[in-house]
Amino acid sequence: MRRILSGTETEYGLLIEGRGAEEQIDDAADFVRSYPGPHFAGWDYRFESPRADLRGFSVSKLAMDPVDAQFDRGAKKRAAEDIRSDRILPSGARFYNDHGHPEYSTPECWTSQELALQDAAGELVLLDAARAFEAEQGRKVRIYKNNTDFHGASYGAHESYLAPRSLSFEDLYHAVLPVLVARQVLCGAGKVGAESGRSCVYQLSQRADFFVEPYNTETLFRRPIFNTRDEPHADPREWVRLHVISGDANMIASATARKVGLVKLAVALAIEGEAPVWRLRRPVEAFQHISRDETYRFEVELEGGSWTTAHEILESYFSAAEAVFGLVPNMAEGSPEAEGHALIVEGRTLMSDLTECPERFARKVDWAAKKQMLEQFIEQDAGDWNDGRLRAFDLEYHNIDPEEGLFHALVDMGAVERQPNSADLRARLARNFEGTRARARGAAVATFKGDLASASWRSIVFNVDGENRELLLDPDVEYPMQLEETKDVGTFIQCIQDLKSSKPTSG
Repeated sequence: MRRILSGTETEYGLLIEGRGAEEQIDDAADFVRSYPGPHFAGWDYRFESPRADLRGFSVSKLAMDPVDAQFDRGAKKRAAEDIRSDRILPSGARFYNDHGHPEYSTPECWTSQELALQDAAGELVLLDAARAFEAEQGRKVRIYKNNTDFHGASYGAHESYLAPRSLSFEDLYHAVLPVLVARQVLCGAGKVGAESGRSCVYQLSQRADFFVEPYNTETLFRRPIFNTRDEPHADPREWVRLHVISGDANMIASATARKVGLVKLAVALAIEGEAPVWRLRRPVEAFQHISRDETYRFEVELEGGSWTTAHEILESYFSAAEAVFGLVPNMAEGSPEAEGHALIVEGRTLMSDLTECPERFARKVDWAAKKQMLEQFIEQDAGDWNDGRLRAFDLEYHNIDPEEGLFHALVDMGAVERQPNSADLRARLARNFEGTRARARGAAVATFKGDLASASWRSIVFNVDGENRELLLDPDVEYPMQLEETKDVGTFIQCIQDLKSSKPTSG
């Protein structure tokens, strides 16, 4: 089973005392620049191509959400680099302003478990920036790890998966779409009410209201379930990056790992040509129906008039993975096979717990934990789902401040499983814990910041004796811990070059 490089990119909701939407772009840029931790400011934008499409063409422009457009009205005229305010961290992560939202992109990870820890470490970055910003500006800041402001604006929790270029758009679309529609049952973040379409009192997904097409390259408006952006962040002759925008931002770390693991399973099966075949008749409607289905049957209509369920879709991927990759207990720890087996065991257990033990299910799934919390409030206050305060409680579930957020209160009460230790997350901000190419990027920031000219996902550029030297970072090699121990930039460069020359040639 091939290991798949992956990462998350989370846009956070930002609420600053006394400030409005027309000031948000400037505020978010200032917020990011307030980050007090070690970093390098010099992101390389050369390889970014948001208008390129997996289907082989580029769109002339990307659509703008009219709700988001209000953020532009009062913004100062600044250079793009100043507005984005990119920071690269010693872990290899990226922290920047994405159109009025502070965004944290994890370093690339091999395992879903490590990625979940890196994703959670991003919350500490946001908290550190908030405390520094408050000290500088004298304004209270609240940060929300969610996907909607309940006023029509949605912001993303994106995912990236690196796959071989041999996979076509059709291969990826048909393999991954059914999982994207079904996985919200096991990793949705939950939401009070609806902002579009059929009304409901509660739904599984925060993003479901905002999808209008099965696939396209848009991210800000006319959002699709399956995004077709072709921006590989690697050699485009060898690699394609699956850019997923339809997931929710999770507070429960294991839900983040599960969300990513399910897509990696689908991609791994696509690489082998063994992904289950499901042809959903109306994917957008199916996604929104599952999100709103209070019966928990989660039925999905297929082309030709037959029906299936989200449970059957997920189980088909579990069964296919077991057959194709021979997944059994006690496989090598840390291997893709061990990760896949653990995911399948957990997924099947949760699907059973949903109806047989809802309390156990809620310990691991955000939408259920939040719904349980809201139901307790309704019961204690003799209210109902029309109570306007419920949306405020929904929002505060996602407040990342441990002293204020309702999610953290549920953890302290034991209603949600224990979350990663803060000391472990702090350690991950200081250095990279896996041998992905992020280790090289992070080590360069930590040790040779003064020699760096720029960096991106794909490469790092050093200025040596007045000349720029670019090092392409291969995404499929192991970067050793010795990189973090090199004492001079010349040795560091040579170490990266030796890795490239020792890489086996394909074919």
